[in-house]
Amino acid sequence: MAANKQEELIKAFKAILKREDFGSQGEIVDALKSQGFDNISQSKVSRMLSKFGAVRTRNARGDMVYCLPPELGMPTAKSPLKQLVLDIVHNNVMIIIRTSPGAAQLIARLLDSLSKADGVLGTIAGDDTIFIAPSNVDEIESTRTMIESLFDNV
Repeated sequence: MAANKQEELIKAFKAILKREDFGSQGEIVDALKSQGFDNISQSKVSRMLSKFGAVRTRNARGDMVYCLPPELGMPTAKSPLKQLVLDIVHNNVMIIIRTSPGAAQLIARLLDSLSKADGVLGTIAGDDTIFIAPSNVDEIESTRTMIESLFDNV
């Protein structure tokens, strides 16, 4: 795909997500095809959703839809994200964070930006749940406490 065509696709893709009307990747594919992007596939849309950090959340009508995060930069604990953390627990092996629907991926990005010395080896995020692999399970409670301090309203 030529660079110009790629830029047009990205612009159209972001505009579609800003409308907060599309609840499935198939609907996004159809919307892009209707705008003349004939070679778009569901797998391409899936990669683009991941690349741009899109999440599924409820729109003003209460429908689950894909949208772009409010900030495309790295989130910080001072941003409104801390209000989206509902619960932080562990089972001596893994730390689990429960969030408001659609918030887990944004919060996981913040946690992945921490250094390994902070105790977070890596994360896996769904829609409203984050699994955190601690760097050292022997120090899991101190890691959980450190994470909780990032979101002091929990």
